[in-house]
Amino acid sequence: MKLKSPWTPRLAETEGSVSDRLAAALSDDIADGHIAAGARLPAHRSLAYQLGIGIGTVTKAYSALERRGLVRGAHGRGMFVAGLVPKPAAIVDLSINVPPTALTDRLLASTLQSLAKEIDAQAFSTYQPVSGTLDDRRALAAWLSHPAHAFDAEDMLVTHGAQHALAVAFSLARRSGATMITESVTYPGALALARQIGLNVMGVQIDDDGLDPKALRAVLARVRGDAFVYTTPTLHNPSGRTQGTRRRQDIARLCRDHDVLIVEDEIYAPLLPSRLRPIASFAPERTLHVAGLSKVLCPGLRVGVLVVPPRLRLDAQTALEASATMSSPLSGAIARRWLADGTADDLLASVRHEARRRQELATRVLGLPVEKRNGFHLFIPLDEKKADSVRIAALECGVVLTPSTAMTVDSKTAVSGLRICLGGPTMTALDDALQRVQNLLDRDQTTVTVPRRSL
Repeated sequence: MKLKSPWTPRLAETEGSVSDRLAAALSDDIADGHIAAGARLPAHRSLAYQLGIGIGTVTKAYSALERRGLVRGAHGRGMFVAGLVPKPAAIVDLSINVPPTALTDRLLASTLQSLAKEIDAQAFSTYQPVSGTLDDRRALAAWLSHPAHAFDAEDMLVTHGAQHALAVAFSLARRSGATMITESVTYPGALALARQIGLNVMGVQIDDDGLDPKALRAVLARVRGDAFVYTTPTLHNPSGRTQGTRRRQDIARLCRDHDVLIVEDEIYAPLLPSRLRPIASFAPERTLHVAGLSKVLCPGLRVGVLVVPPRLRLDAQTALEASATMSSPLSGAIARRWLADGTADDLLASVRHEARRRQELATRVLGLPVEKRNGFHLFIPLDEKKADSVRIAALECGVVLTPSTAMTVDSKTAVSGLRICLGGPTMTALDDALQRVQNLLDRDQTTVTVPRRSL
């Protein structure tokens, strides 16, 4: 006699098709521990009847979950939870911006077992093209392209993650000047890299729509072309703001007028339900476009991308050769498989959904204004003294936060605050850590708001 499933059928209150909502409801309850590993799931026909949906819809949802390794089918017995096993940690790290875990042991093992039958040992015994194989570049170009702008695989270099792509981009852009112009608060990894290679960094204020063109124009006039612009148009790190299409056009026009290169960091672009056109589509002749898979699928997949204008292609390959002999054949093979069979899309959909859940949790716990936030980080503007006080106190309570100085271009600026990265911990650990942070903010008599003003 088959045991009854302990799961109460439901559809997630989220966007997407019915099968997407069913898969999201199950993945949420598995991740939150509401359904134990090994538990039976409802039969296809029974679940379809209870929810008033088609059997094909149930099959599609179960198949997506099975590809991700969250459930497993047993012939003649039904579908069972494979499960995620949360690993508790004494210290909760909210300083590292990683995507919520979507990859499972089961999915990874299945991918590697499948590749083991196809992978060519010769590829591991010889050097491959430094910019990546043409098959890798074509697959990545197709996945990253916007309907209004297709990336050319010939202009694409495959790197060991987006940070590596950023390093190569900076080495190319610095030839046009020694000053990097960027948002007044910016991605800590980019700021550290710029300072490491000796660039002068100038900050430009941002508003609700991202990098402010008027402020950018003033800075460009001051440096007189001896510079390049580094910007994160989508889900800017740390502020979370996204430049609209008009803003991207304005930035492209300004950089063309002043004849400076643009380094466009679009690592988070796939997280938006509807992607916006990249700046590269408005100024392709001067834009170095950075993208990758590590920040939107899983950090262990070290696949970054740098798209360069044709006139810089040879220089880019030379710069890449100076830092890496070739891209990883194994990472390339995994990426190619996942992009081809839909696994990448399944993982991305799971990351988007989980990111929304975490943003909703943070909004509630921290008392933030209710609004739709994408991505898995948020920024609370505070003066430097308060931000540092809360960060130190949080560390004593077992919560790690990013120092405001790591994100701030000018130490004399009034712009500072707390970046809170939501993707790493389990939901239970994240809830607890956010409660601790909110208690510290309350103790310091700090009202937590995200002001809609220039930074």
